[in-house]
Amino acid sequence: MRIIFMGTPQFAVASLDALIKAGSDIVAVVTAPDKPAGRGQKVSESAVKQYAEANGLKVLQPEKLKNEDFIAELKALKADLQVVVAFRMLPEAVWNMPPKGTINLHASLLPQYRGAAPINWALINGEKESGVTTFFLKHDIDTGNILFTEKITLTGHEDAGELHDRLMNKGAGLLVKTVKAVESGRYNEHPQSQLAEGTELKHAPKIFKDDCRIDWTQTAESIYNKIRGLSPVPTVYTELNGKSLKVFASEYQVSEPAIQPGGFLSDNKTYLKFAAKDGFVLLKDIQLEGKKRMGIEEFLRGVKL
Repeated sequence: MRIIFMGTPQFAVASLDALIKAGSDIVAVVTAPDKPAGRGQKVSESAVKQYAEANGLKVLQPEKLKNEDFIAELKALKADLQVVVAFRMLPEAVWNMPPKGTINLHASLLPQYRGAAPINWALINGEKESGVTTFFLKHDIDTGNILFTEKITLTGHEDAGELHDRLMNKGAGLLVKTVKAVESGRYNEHPQSQLAEGTELKHAPKIFKDDCRIDWTQTAESIYNKIRGLSPVPTVYTELNGKSLKVFASEYQVSEPAIQPGGFLSDNKTYLKFAAKDGFVLLKDIQLEGKKRMGIEEFLRGVKL
């Protein structure tokens, strides 16, 4: 099959690499346009573009996916199948173009956690399992017929960065399996409406800055889950001595806090813990505004609370 691959971040690179190593014929890669990034506003290329160019693949970077020239270029490639991993929402003129359709890899067990941030929300909500799903694209986002899924068990301690890497590698293998099945015609489609029937669906919307603020009136466990669900990026934050404090890792203990939620206790040597609704959250890896990221003991050696 002639395949067009669409993706942008590092999560998608593992899938592209797996397809190439499996012998797939990738006739082009579609990724985000280059853009300025960082303090120096140096032009940054997507991880997928860097990989594609290093491996001699044709790269397309449309500003708008409905652009007539881009649509014409896609048609000229005569792809049998399109594969999408961590990319933008496609217009129907694009996803409906190949004769074998367009498949997507999603980092959740659909129909649960449709949306832009499934890895984060699964951890924030304290899920016991996660996984990856491949499905055919259709009009509404993340709602197409499911092809294959693969589950993983969560420990309750991993952060979003660790889960990202596990699902990235698990998804790459599942995508190769899916492409081979589509090529051979040996697959079944499972409508998500049937799987969702009688089930409360949880969603995974994009994370905004207000979502990252710690609410100390919540339970200690829910705050702990939020910290790991947003670490290492975009990272939760709170305030300490009038400055913003990012928290990358923590532990929690359930006990009678005896002080108001948001208050903190410290021995100025080994621990800094904030009171929650039903206990304490012990900060382990933090970054105070204007300072570097550091472990709690190193932080307390340089700060008087």
